[in-house]
Amino acid sequence: MSTAWPKVRLGEVLREEREKIGSFDGDSLPVFGVTNIDGVTQTGIEASADKSNYFRLRPNRFVYNPYRINVGSLGLSSSEQDGIVSPAYVVFGTNERLDTQFLLYFLKSAQGNQLINFHGNRGSVRSALRFTDLSQIEIPLPPLAEQRRIVARIEALAAKINEANKLREQAAEEAEAMLSSSISTICWDSSSRVVLLGEIIGEDSLSNGKSIKPAETGDGIRCLTLSAIRKGRIDMTCTKSVPLTSIEAQPFLVRKNDVFIVRGNGSKNLCGLAGLVEKQEPKVIFPDLFIKVPLPSDQIIPEFFVAVWNSSATREVIEEKARTTSGIWKINQGHITSTSIPVPPLPEQRRIVAYLDGLQAQVDALKKLQSETAAELDALLPSILDRAFKGELC
Repeated sequence: MSTAWPKVRLGEVLREEREKIGSFDGDSLPVFGVTNIDGVTQTGIEASADKSNYFRLRPNRFVYNPYRINVGSLGLSSSEQDGIVSPAYVVFGTNERLDTQFLLYFLKSAQGNQLINFHGNRGSVRSALRFTDLSQIEIPLPPLAEQRRIVARIEALAAKINEANKLREQAAEEAEAMLSSSISTICWDSSSRVVLLGEIIGEDSLSNGKSIKPAETGDGIRCLTLSAIRKGRIDMTCTKSVPLTSIEAQPFLVRKNDVFIVRGNGSKNLCGLAGLVEKQEPKVIFPDLFIKVPLPSDQIIPEFFVAVWNSSATREVIEEKARTTSGIWKINQGHITSTSIPVPPLPEQRRIVAYLDGLQAQVDALKKLQSETAAELDALLPSILDRAFKGELC
């Protein structure tokens, strides 16, 4: 902290506002809440029918949940946010000596959070920061012009961090798009033989899984969940216990190299995706929303089928066939068997799979590097705030 900056208690520069709206309907004003991610927001707020005791929240006012401020549930209303908040919240404003953005950044800094936790901890099971507790916190208070210079500098550096994050995300999206485009281009080579899937596997060879509600069972049978299909593979850890005996489960057991297609999902772009089982686990069955695809090993290898089935070219066909009822997008066995796929010779399929595996490895390596970069970028802003309130931000 700069030795040139005096320290003041927040009680000297803040004023609590407990203005009740007074009317049953809250004058039809919007009801706001506060989260550690979005700050002041209307999203997901459940209001009482009688809002007469709700507090007025005017523009450019601070509001926080006394029981969650320790995890960052504090926000500053914008110039457009004018409404009411729960009477459980604390609302306050600042006087002319304190810039609101300067205070917001301080309270969101590591130093500010440490002080909030110290003053809000009274040894109870559930800590709470009352306004009287908040008023005891001491902050460095440079002249108003310096406060605004610091805020401008923080926002300029934060904008650069956000831009770097956007570029990182854009690069990751472009890498995924490049991979998807490569899969379609390579798999759907014009020289490949194209046939209906039903001609390869037979019209009646597909089978749906077991429809059963989850419950603990003595035989230890588990059923895959919809989230098990991830990037063309089946995650065998995504399961739930079901009340089946080992004999009842037998027809639905999942085995290595099995291929499944999702026949129903709330999201259209997930409906119809295929997944391959690379590792077998005992006593795991597949659910009714999965369709098992028996692939003849002398014509098509599972890895190639999953790649071509999940390619953008095939996805366009599947999504065109999908139909929605009650918010669930579905395809049926007929949609699957009537879909055309390329079937090159087996050696060519293996070559394509090896090439795509190499591309995937490169994309995964890039995304790992970008993830590490994101962590470094995320650590920059706390460091900037720390320097700012030590008087070290030029």
